[in-house]
Amino acid sequence: MSGGTGHLSDDQPVLVLISIDPRVTHRAFEAMRIGVGVVSGENAVTFVLTDGAVHLLDGDTEELIDGDDIAKFRDTLKQLGIPFHVEETAIPKDPDWNAEGHPVVVVTRDRIAELADRARRSIVF
Repeated sequence: MSGGTGHLSDDQPVLVLISIDPRVTHRAFEAMRIGVGVVSGENAVTFVLTDGAVHLLDGDTEELIDGDDIAKFRDTLKQLGIPFHVEETAIPKDPDWNAEGHPVVVVTRDRIAELADRARRSIVF
């Protein structure tokens, strides 16, 4: 785990950056689970999805490893009002993507770098 430069305060978020594809490995869900655990400890968390990790928001979870668990954890984050920051070039064209309407903030790679720099800590998968 690492954080940005300068003074770090407890009100700075923890960044959870996920790039691994949940259709290929259970580690994408593990990253989400860890992030939810950090949230439950009353920490601000910023979730960022890049590359294949954007499939964590696929409407059909049948193709995802740990799909049922992913759906439950997505729902928890949605109820808490925590958005996913999603890399703009990784968003699938599939109309079923994010069918549940989870809050999404579209970001560039430069913005992801800024979020990482401002984070108190980073968890990267």
